[in-house]
Amino acid sequence: MTDAPVLLPEGAELPDGLLAAFWEYERALMANDLPALDALFAPGPDTLRGDAGGVLLGHDAISAFRKGRGGSPQRTILAVHVRPLGKDTALVVAVTAPLSGGRGQQTQLWQRDAAGWLVHAAHVSLPAPAITSTVWRTVGTPLVAPTGSGPLDGQTVAVKDLFALEGHAVGGGVPAYLAEQGPSARHAAAVRALLGAGAAVQGIAQTDEFAYSIAGRNPHYGTPPNPAVVGGIPGGSSSGPASAVAMGQASIGLATDTGGSIRVPASYQGLWGLRTTHGAVDPDGLLALAPSFDTVGWLTREPRVLRAAAAASLDGARQLPLSPRFAIAPAVVGRASPRVREAFGAAMEVFESSGLLTDLAEVELGDVDELFETFRTIQGAEAWETHGDWIDAHPGALGADIAARFAWASQLDPATVAAARVRRAAARTHIETALDGRILLLPSASSTAPSTTADAVQIEATRAATLRLTAIAGLAGFPALSAPVLSVAGDPVGLCLVGPRHSDLALIGVGELFAAAMR
Repeated sequence: MTDAPVLLPEGAELPDGLLAAFWEYERALMANDLPALDALFAPGPDTLRGDAGGVLLGHDAISAFRKGRGGSPQRTILAVHVRPLGKDTALVVAVTAPLSGGRGQQTQLWQRDAAGWLVHAAHVSLPAPAITSTVWRTVGTPLVAPTGSGPLDGQTVAVKDLFALEGHAVGGGVPAYLAEQGPSARHAAAVRALLGAGAAVQGIAQTDEFAYSIAGRNPHYGTPPNPAVVGGIPGGSSSGPASAVAMGQASIGLATDTGGSIRVPASYQGLWGLRTTHGAVDPDGLLALAPSFDTVGWLTREPRVLRAAAAASLDGARQLPLSPRFAIAPAVVGRASPRVREAFGAAMEVFESSGLLTDLAEVELGDVDELFETFRTIQGAEAWETHGDWIDAHPGALGADIAARFAWASQLDPATVAAARVRRAAARTHIETALDGRILLLPSASSTAPSTTADAVQIEATRAATLRLTAIAGLAGFPALSAPVLSVAGDPVGLCLVGPRHSDLALIGVGELFAAAMR
């Protein structure tokens, strides 16, 4: 390992002990020796580590990142360039050869104190993969060419692996399911709409298993990166389309939202995301989860692209204008974390001072826990009706979290489900009456993106809190926009705007006003 050439400027002397510390770091990295790696990075809040995903600040954040990644790709060191910057400081640049191919670099700023040589700042560059398999199942250049020309000319689409693409099988995020599916005979209706408006399909993007999650973690394909929060989960179930858009690998993510699967990844990754009015976009060619809640929508980096995608896919004759009348539901907002509530409150003050909230009312939408239970009961019953036979016939095909969710759903008795449907009808009427055409404002998610190191208990607690926010739109069948407006300590949080049915396009314009007020 230590036979790579060491290159110094002419006349420069190698500081004592530096190379021994460097090679100890390399040994620990290849062995995933976490205590040794932690010991070789300087303690405190100012230590830096950067890569293509972003910058981590502070020893604790770097340590948590290492624990979550499961080890570093194996490599060899081809050369070590050392630039002494004094007796106790040196810049070290290593040229690396990953075993997977290509070349990379590692740059480290080392300083020596009483504890010895420690890394105070580091940057890692890896060869760019041709396909990021955690994000994409299949890609092309493009995979499907446009069928027409229009407002989406030049745009590229990451299609969630629930929509039919002619000649390609639908996998639903489950390899065993994918293996049994034949190629689709034609494109899904939502795909046809985008192709006809000039967009090209870049590829098929990953999803959580059968879209029954809002975390963005898939045990078969891995967790897509979140470029907005280094070491954070991407949000799901539209994780692949969201990450593809956030990373600049596509400009539109064609996705679905049953209980937040567009709004949550949009919130976690600082994107624009629209869940449409239930039934407003034709679901033909879509692998369902819970049909009475499933909706089609899109994720983008820019509101103009979101508007163009929505306009190409919605029936314009059914779209309605909005008046600037708003509402907040304190009992619902109260389920967000304290820091998200604080960010939401600060934003509301900005909106009021900007003259955007001249007509704002507080509303009561019902018992938040009962609304959540009503939603999850009906969703679970429909999910089991959709996929239960296949799951029974394929034990072990799903990861532990999603398998447990389906197992719970399989035990729902008809009387419990029927009672939940009665409650939903009443809740739908109550929500519609309470809002009376107003736009409901709330956070898109209960927290910023949790860490990839979060355990199943933490993820489930975050999911339950977030679903208490997102279920409102689902129960009412309303459209909901997540706009990248809020932040907590630099991490994005979406502002959610829930409007009356068929106000989808108008919601985007209102969201732009709020985004402009926060700039």
